[in-house]
Amino acid sequence: MATATHTHEEWRSLAAALEPGAGAVIGGELAAAASGETFASVNPATGETLASVAAGDAEDVDRAVRSGRAAFESGAWSEAAPADRKSALLRLAELIDGDRDRLALLDSLDMGKPVEDAATVDVPGAAGLFQWYGEAVDKLYDEIAPTGPGDLAMVSREPLGVVGAVVPWNFPLDLAAWKVAPALACGNSVVLKPAEQSPLSAIRLGELALEAGIPAGVLNVVPGFGETAGRAVGLHPDVDCVAFTGSTDVGRLFLSYSAESNAKPVWLECGGKSPNLVFADVADLDAAADMAAFGIFFNQGEVCSANSRLLVERSIHEELVEKLVERARSTAVGDPLDPATRMGPLVDEGHAARVMSFIEGAGDDAELRTGGERFARNGSGETFVAPTIFDRVPSGARLAQEEVFGPVLAVLAFDDEEEATATANASRFGLAASIWTSNLDRAHRLARRLRAGTVSVNTVDALSPQTPFGGFKGSGFGRDLSLHAIDKYTGLKTTWIKYGP
Repeated sequence: MATATHTHEEWRSLAAALEPGAGAVIGGELAAAASGETFASVNPATGETLASVAAGDAEDVDRAVRSGRAAFESGAWSEAAPADRKSALLRLAELIDGDRDRLALLDSLDMGKPVEDAATVDVPGAAGLFQWYGEAVDKLYDEIAPTGPGDLAMVSREPLGVVGAVVPWNFPLDLAAWKVAPALACGNSVVLKPAEQSPLSAIRLGELALEAGIPAGVLNVVPGFGETAGRAVGLHPDVDCVAFTGSTDVGRLFLSYSAESNAKPVWLECGGKSPNLVFADVADLDAAADMAAFGIFFNQGEVCSANSRLLVERSIHEELVEKLVERARSTAVGDPLDPATRMGPLVDEGHAARVMSFIEGAGDDAELRTGGERFARNGSGETFVAPTIFDRVPSGARLAQEEVFGPVLAVLAFDDEEEATATANASRFGLAASIWTSNLDRAHRLARRLRAGTVSVNTVDALSPQTPFGGFKGSGFGRDLSLHAIDKYTGLKTTWIKYGP
């Protein structure tokens, strides 16, 4: 765990003084919704209202898209010299890092994550992405295709225009950066629709972008509900591309919105049910236990790539499960503003109830080893769920097949590599997987056989700005992070010049 950046009392004092921005950011201005409607941003740890946020709808999305299109057509950003876009994005990275405490508090208070995780992981990660893509802007080259004498065929990448980015509530700032940073680096305008459960850091990002020198209208932020503002982004005929992170079911809706409107490309990063395979030849079983616990309990298990299925070779099954039970019971659950807290509340009561439905419906075949309780703290309305481990879960059970998106681990034993691989791949998802083994041959062999976008060996959920992230099957398509993300936000143009006989 990183060294605490503030004491509990210091975080509480900073939170008490916080005054979040709560309007839409459209055309360079913080504005109310056209309807005048608002919705409450609620702290799940206390039940207190943080702000009354502008409830954007189709009219506000249309305003934002028109603002983005006007900015794009003006060329102020889309045709700016790469060095100028680079400079602005690097400045934005600096501003995000300099506003770390405020942004960390906004995400922690909005959706319940431990504030120290937000301050040491999420905010630096977002700043790092704007820096990384800023540095990449002037290092992207076009192509010259091989042709015969007298012909010159040039292949160039051009920004698409207006990109709609619809992001979830579990990493509000960080996942917004995953979409916004590469889209802006390419010269696009962006309409960002944050989740209604956690809009505050996205609004602040829109403000910081203006301060960084990104022209008005290039980054617009429209808070609102999925069925209104999100749907309007998907259906808008002048949105050139949608990048979405969220559930597979909502991802399907965005595909249908594209079909109903202008056949815009839709890039989906959806759910997961990531398997974590631990073999008996693992070099350090304690390290495997530490990371297995991290892989399911970090961020309250509200992680699309959470290692929510633990597949253990039978000869070490009981020993590893006992180590995990010990780690689960020692995980501090409590006030997200306390640096000692490792798990805060779930995002809201509705989601906590959904997670409990998995726990209560686990059935007699699965053995509850620890956890399973839901409780309240500080008037939260029972948004806290204890770290939970179910052992001997049948591979076809709901708990082993569906995404819980909470701190609930399903443990399954296996006898050999073939069974482990078959069980791991027996899922409609294909986002991530982990393998623990000292056998290099096995690591390479299984990495090829596992149907997952990222396979981590002797760690869990490995990612960086340099490596692509995304999945197969029901986990979606397209890749965030790395230079491969540039593919989503640009179109290829061929310019063929005949200059001789």
